[in-house]
Amino acid sequence: MKAALTSELRKWTSTRLWWVLLLVMAAYMAFLAVVMAFSVTIEPGDAGAGATILHGTDAALTVYTLGNALGYVFPLLAGAIAMTSEFRYQTITPALLADPRRSVFLGAKLLSATVIGLAFGLVGTLSSVAAGAPILSWRGDGAYLGSSDVLVPVALSVVALAIWAFVGVGVGTLITNQVAAIVVVLAFTQFVEPIVRLGLSAVDALEGVAKFLPGAASEALVGASTYASLGMSDLLGRVPGALVFLAYGLVLALIGRFTTLRRDIT
Repeated sequence: MKAALTSELRKWTSTRLWWVLLLVMAAYMAFLAVVMAFSVTIEPGDAGAGATILHGTDAALTVYTLGNALGYVFPLLAGAIAMTSEFRYQTITPALLADPRRSVFLGAKLLSATVIGLAFGLVGTLSSVAAGAPILSWRGDGAYLGSSDVLVPVALSVVALAIWAFVGVGVGTLITNQVAAIVVVLAFTQFVEPIVRLGLSAVDALEGVAKFLPGAASEALVGASTYASLGMSDLLGRVPGALVFLAYGLVLALIGRFTTLRRDIT
């Protein structure tokens, strides 16, 4: 396993994909944090009808955990592309010739993606904090960077983003066509899940189902949610949310292991 993991980490660091996505994520999260920080600190007299104004730690968490709420597409894409690239460029063939144990190959891929995912988590979260904290200090009730009620969810946001890369490998194991995997990831994260979450939350009988969607489960792990802070969604507890979230990655990877990786590789 050690040799396989070393090989996988070298694949990551020898390509430009991960740091290009990292830079784009940093810029995107900083932009969103600025927009959200101004939005949640708007003066009551300037707020339109139905506008939600957040205060204290609620405002801070909404801004600082934007990476997990809206930026998770980047580590998810990175994990999916890392796996689908093996099939697109046929690098899976020499990898399995060097070590034919396919479970070891998949395990190393999952672990390496999680390690790289931590980098995405750190960069995405720090970008949100760095861009949002000054505005919260200036226009709001403060940055709350010394509060454990804020620091714990911020740290867990880093962990959640790392798990998204883990989930991405599961997606790439199941959908080996790289273009198809990218389209599915973008469509699901940017359109399908947000619309489904809002739709389910609007129906009392189905509101509880929304809590088990992957985005909602990751937010439950963190303990903070843009949707929840705006009154549009409820979350599971932290431990149940973490278990549901991890289950998505494990189930996808297991299905891929006993379908895709069970076939002959040429």
